[in-house]
Amino acid sequence: MAAILEVKDLNVYYTEKKSILKSAQTLKHALKDVSFTMEEGEILGLVGESGCGKTSLAKAILGMQKRYDGEIILNSPNPQMVFQDPYSSLNPAKRIGWILEEPMRIKKIPIEERRQRVDEMLDKVGLDRSCKEHYPNELSGGQRQRVAIAQALLSDTRFLIADEPVSALDVTIQAQIIRLLLKLQKEMGLSILFISHDLRVVYQMCNRVLIMKNGVIIEQGEIEDIYQNPQNDYTKLLLEAAGIDE
Repeated sequence: MAAILEVKDLNVYYTEKKSILKSAQTLKHALKDVSFTMEEGEILGLVGESGCGKTSLAKAILGMQKRYDGEIILNSPNPQMVFQDPYSSLNPAKRIGWILEEPMRIKKIPIEERRQRVDEMLDKVGLDRSCKEHYPNELSGGQRQRVAIAQALLSDTRFLIADEPVSALDVTIQAQIIRLLLKLQKEMGLSILFISHDLRVVYQMCNRVLIMKNGVIIEQGEIEDIYQNPQNDYTKLLLEAAGIDE
């Protein structure tokens, strides 16, 4: 199967202030010699503690991080991000129908076709079509995340970067969103880079996993291999903290 993403010797840097009171800045080395390949149709997990560089990697892949060395080869047009908090991608002043039509409105797709595609996508993500008349704050967290997924897919992408998409939801709703993503991946042939700190969720979702610590991928491989026979001490600690026995 062809690679949808190749990352080779990626180093990402950004500047940060030394303190609130001082204007001097220092250069932070966020990602260090990161290399991996992601196959088309794969769900690849990216695991690590907060601040380890997961979001920096996502931004680099999406073209939002301009300051880097190395190579990113993305063989898919228009990749889309699904965020932990849908409020970051849903305009609170607009109704859901308007929000979902926006990617197609930009492309000047006729209104009847836009509305038909929105209705079909709402069916796919398990939302009632009547939600088009609601504002984001009138929906539950799980419903908003379904809208965010629908919005990403209506942008004609087949590559999603899901950045902690279920961590803000309760366990029951988490399970529903996981099942939805797995269903959509199978039906639409999606490739998903699934970013999480929760190894249990990653086990349910992913084919392979990358373990990241301090901007370095310290271990990667098939999900069963990593979980049953981890080689790195940090991976062992993460699995132990999650209550996953070797």
